Amino acid sequence: SSSLKKVKHTSKMLSLDKTKSIDELTAWLGENTGFLSWKLDGLTIVLTYENGVLLQAVTRGNGETGEDITVNARHIIGIPTAIPFTDKLVIRGEALMKYKDFERVNSQIEDGAKYKNPRNFCVGTVRNLDSKVTAERNINFFAFTLVSAEGYEENSFAERLKWLANLGFQCVDGIKVTKDNLEDNVKKYEKSINENEFPSDGLVLMLDDVAYGISLGETSHAPRNAIAFKWHDETADTKLLEVEWSASRTGLL
Repeated sequence: SSSLKKVKHTSKMLSLDKTKSIDELTAWLGENTGFLSWKLDGLTIVLTYENGVLLQAVTRGNGETGEDITVNARHIIGIPTAIPFTDKLVIRGEALMKYKDFERVNSQIEDGAKYKNPRNFCVGTVRNLDSKVTAERNINFFAFTLVSAEGYEENSFAERLKWLANLGFQCVDGIKVTKDNLEDNVKKYEKSINENEFPSDGLVLMLDDVAYGISLGETSHAPRNAIAFKWHDETADTKLLEVEWSASRTGLL
């Protein structure tokens, strides 16, 4: 559907600054403690709970306004419809499709209409008007940050994710790091990327001190409390077998 209800986000959802250099990543972290986790390649969703039940699920959209997908969110793995926390709670996470589910469902679609990758398939699935389709395709949700929770004052980003996991959410895998072990942990993640069940296009490094990270503010396009690490592009040699020339109307090749 292209006519889902539009919802304005309470705070603008910005993209992250990016680097492909471990040295730059280490310099960014400095003497701080960070939280390193997968950068999941799916569809970002904002969940709001009140009185212990799911009130609303909204896609990221353009960062300022998203679409209401609450009905479908109830059929996404990792999104509990009820939690043991009754005050208002807002979290962000990524909805995605595991490779095995993508291949299973895509194989049932006619040639010419097949999806090219799990991300596009996931986006189409959560925006489908038939919630049965969402349920059948096994979309997963991984919480990656706690936006707000009334009365909850934990300041460690890592501990906040543990708390969300205890509430019943499926959370992104991550580890606390310092400048001394950051490079080793980046390499561990890089080695395991081929074994992943889900799409990832890099890592995210957050400052573990939430209050300090918020105090740094943001630029016009990115927050200052986090940075993305992108894998270097894969390269390979290829042999050019043939060139077929074609002249345009004006004689250009």
